[in-house]
Amino acid sequence: MGVTLPLVEAAAHLPARGGLIGLDLGTKTIGVAVSDPDRRLATGVETVARKTFTLDAKRLLVLAAERGSVGFVLGLPINMDGSEGPRAQSTRAFARNFCKLTELPIALWDERLSTAAVERGLIEADMRRDRRAEVIDQHAAMFILQGALDRLTVLARNEQP
Repeated sequence: MGVTLPLVEAAAHLPARGGLIGLDLGTKTIGVAVSDPDRRLATGVETVARKTFTLDAKRLLVLAAERGSVGFVLGLPINMDGSEGPRAQSTRAFARNFCKLTELPIALWDERLSTAAVERGLIEADMRRDRRAEVIDQHAAMFILQGALDRLTVLARNEQP
């Protein structure tokens, strides 16, 4: 069974090198992004249409295995005031169940404003509304994962003598 921890604590459970998978859990879809093995850049992979927990988890584990990923970063939707509402509770429940299926660590990362920031960027890029709907979850997963990668880089620098 894996561990589910806030990103800063999960960092100790991650090997020094290896790609991570970022997840943006929505009620209907899961946006998926991956990083390179050096954890510098997040790239969108796919949007998984939610079916059942078992099928969703199976697809995510296949994606992790195909890419040789060493951990997951799960966006935790915290309210602007720092409190946790139903979406955050749902995300924590997903993480609790998911960690029973994998030895890979699951890091929780505060995703406040990720979808809003991504939507704003896609609008600025003049992307059509129907096309935005197709890619928003993947882009939100990229935004979440990139934020986590940047934080991990800062943590690694601070540990250097």
